Amino acid sequence: MSDKEQKDNTEKKKQSIETEKKEDTGSIKKLTQTVFIIAVVIFIWYLFADRYAPFTDQARTKTVTIPIVPKVSGYLSEINVHSQSIVKQGDLLFQIEKKPFELRVKKAKASLDNISQQVGALTATVKSAAGRLGVAKAQLDRAQRNYNRTQQVLKKNPGALSQADLDQTETTLTQAIERVASAEADLEKAKQQLGTSGKENAQLREALITLEQAEYDLEQTSLYAPADGVIESFNLYNGYYAQAGKPLVTFIPFGTAWIEADFRENSISNINTGDKVEFALDVFPGKVFEGVVESVGYGVSYGEKNDKGSLPKISNSQSWLRDPQRFPVIINIKNNEIKKAIRYGGQADVIIYAGNSNILNFIGWFQIRINSLLSYVR
Repeated sequence: MSDKEQKDNTEKKKQSIETEKKEDTGSIKKLTQTVFIIAVVIFIWYLFADRYAPFTDQARTKTVTIPIVPKVSGYLSEINVHSQSIVKQGDLLFQIEKKPFELRVKKAKASLDNISQQVGALTATVKSAAGRLGVAKAQLDRAQRNYNRTQQVLKKNPGALSQADLDQTETTLTQAIERVASAEADLEKAKQQLGTSGKENAQLREALITLEQAEYDLEQTSLYAPADGVIESFNLYNGYYAQAGKPLVTFIPFGTAWIEADFRENSISNINTGDKVEFALDVFPGKVFEGVVESVGYGVSYGEKNDKGSLPKISNSQSWLRDPQRFPVIINIKNNEIKKAIRYGGQADVIIYAGNSNILNFIGWFQIRINSLLSYVR
C-alpha cells in the first residue's frame, strides 16, 4: 500500500471518529434536553396538581367509640361476648349479679309496706305506682342514652345511620317520656288519695324514693348493646368486679367510620365541602372507593403549650426548606358496606378532585389506582 493510500485511510478514520463524536454529543444533548423538559413538565404538573388534585398518603380511618360503663357495682355473673364479637342493638352484653339488688328492692318494698300500714290501705296503690315510675325512669334513661349516642354519631358523620334507625330511636325516647309522665301522674293521683297526712309523711316519701332507686339499680345490672357494632378492648372473666363509672370494654358501632386525611397547608386552598374524593385502603389492595369532603380543618396545634409567665418556645427548622404544616380534612365514606368492613385506624391514600381540569383529574385517577396496587407489596 502506497503512502498516499495510507494517508487517505488515516484521514477517513479521523473523519469517522469525529462524526461519531458529533453524533454522541448530539445524542447526549437530546437526552439532556428531554430529561430537562420532563423535569419541567413534572414540576409544573406538581404545582397545579397539588392545588387542584391534591394527594396524600397520611390518612387514617376513624370512628366513634363508646365505652360500656356500668352504673352500679357488682360481680359479673354472665358474659355473652368476647373480643371482636359482633353484636346487634339490644343484645345483652354483661349481667351483673342481680341477687344483692333484688334483696334491696325487697327490703325497700318491705319498708314501704310497714309504713303503709300506718297511713292507710291506699298506700299500696302508691307503692305500685312508685314501682312503675322507677321502671319507667330506667327505661327513659336507657332510651335517652341511645338517643344521645345517635346524635353523637350524626354529629361526626351525618350519613352514618338510616332514617329508619333515627325514627325508631326518637319514637322509643318519646314513648319512654310518655310512660314516665303517665307513671308520675298515677303516683301523684295515688298520693292525693292518701290525703294530707299521707302526702306530707316524711317516712313515706323516703321509702318511696328508696324503692325507686332500688328498682332503678336493679335495671342497671343488665348492660345492653347500644347499636349494631363490635366489641373491642376485652379483658374480662366471670366473677370480675365491675365498678360503677369504670368502663368495661370499648364498643365500636357499625356505619360510623370516616377518613381523616392530613393535607399540606398549600394544598387545601381549593378544597371545599362536597368535593369528590377517591381513596385506597391497605386492607383492600387494588380497590378504589369514593367519598366526599365533609369538612376542612381550621386550626392545629403547632408546638408545646407554654406555661403562664414563661417565655415562648420557638422551634427552628433544621432544613433549608420550611416543613409544611398539615391540616386535617374529614372525608365521608359513601359506601355503607365499606364502613362496616374497614379496620378502624387503618391507613389510606386519598386524592381530592378540587378542580375541573380533565387532564389533572385523569392523572390523579391513574395515580390513586397505582397506589392501590402498591398496597399488595407494602
